[in-house]
Amino acid sequence: MELRLRTAVPPSAPADGAPGPAWVPTRALGRAVLLTGLLLVLGVALGRVDLVLLAAPFAIGAAIGLRRLPKAFPELTIRADEDYLVEGGKVDASVTVSNPDDISYDLVVVRVRTSRWLQLEQADRPFAITVPADGWAAVELPGEATRWGRQDVGPAAARVATCGGLLACRPVVTPARDVRVYPVTEPFNAIEAMPAAAGLVGAHRSRRPGEGGELAGVRPFAPGDRLRRIDWRVSLRTRDLHVASTLSDRDAEVVLLLDVLGEVGLSGGVGGSASVLDTTVRASAAIAEHYLQRGDRVSLLEYGAAARRLRPAAGRRQYLTVLEWLLDVRPDPMADDEHDFGAHHVSSDALVMVLTPLIDPRAADMLASLAQSGRYVVAVDTLPAGAAPEVRDQWTPLATRLWRIERDNVLGRLREHGVPVVSWAGAGSLDLVLRDVSRLASAPRGH
Repeated sequence: MELRLRTAVPPSAPADGAPGPAWVPTRALGRAVLLTGLLLVLGVALGRVDLVLLAAPFAIGAAIGLRRLPKAFPELTIRADEDYLVEGGKVDASVTVSNPDDISYDLVVVRVRTSRWLQLEQADRPFAITVPADGWAAVELPGEATRWGRQDVGPAAARVATCGGLLACRPVVTPARDVRVYPVTEPFNAIEAMPAAAGLVGAHRSRRPGEGGELAGVRPFAPGDRLRRIDWRVSLRTRDLHVASTLSDRDAEVVLLLDVLGEVGLSGGVGGSASVLDTTVRASAAIAEHYLQRGDRVSLLEYGAAARRLRPAAGRRQYLTVLEWLLDVRPDPMADDEHDFGAHHVSSDALVMVLTPLIDPRAADMLASLAQSGRYVVAVDTLPAGAAPEVRDQWTPLATRLWRIERDNVLGRLREHGVPVVSWAGAGSLDLVLRDVSRLASAPRGH
């Protein structure tokens, strides 16, 4: 998909907003006119014919160069590959300069600015090209995308010289082209059943009787029971009709709650170190992909000032929507006096996976309030391994030890409130925790 911006404007309103014509004389034309005039004046004043003859080549050359003046203005286009691009994938970008005039461009200098997470070949230097009359020329910028997000190719600027270098166009600038880089997802698989299933149909075994494939027991026949459910062995032994009851298969809702109160750690891209937001976004994409493939409903929430929300839905379309939603995840600090996240934002039957580094005390309070309200909560620790404050003086190591001890105390208090905390480690890292949550969900709940 191309984004074309025609920068041709009337001479009274050039592309950069400066007064005067869009095509301006260059220093070469100024020197030719100055030298021609000086030689003519000296030749007439001194009666020197040789000086007049020396001025003739400069005057004739300028006249030949300016015999045809440009009537249109150059066009600049940025093209970027819009295929499904993930971290570590190849980027195919280019900048095209089009010449709608019937005069060729003798020299075009193109300069492009790109995002630091797009490693494009030689994009940090200017390019010099020529463009024929009524033609175009492109500068190819192949490279690699190293981090998720909306990365920019551009803005780009071009300066054009024509008429033998006697005229130049003011810089033509085109806005940046957005490239969507989706997070790379590790294969994630959770084999444990969901703690609660609230939909009508699905792939999870619920605790409610109904049409399904899981045997719940045998009970006496009642009006409305289907004949194919009759258990003939029990019926012949007891002399009364008995039917086999089953548990209904239902879908579940998974809520991914992203703590975006701050960013910790330095991101090194797909092949380097991972920051908190890197781990949060990649883990969210993997978990959402897993449950959406199983037919469950997935919704996303941000714990931050903006409190962005994605409504629950299922299917392939929801997965693509989730990836688009994750591209806009940014650190979003929340003031101390702002209203905290409430349990009413989450369905009572949903499995809430909170991805948080547990740095801000409000995140721990939010987890405890969700657990006390009866929600099924799992905390996924996204703090990078070995994360520590920057060393400033001799007291920094001691402060770091105290901070780690306090954080361990917070984790212990959360477990006392019934909130399991597990570090994200890719595939299978949540199996043990989900098993414990499912066991707790099967127990009677107090009212």
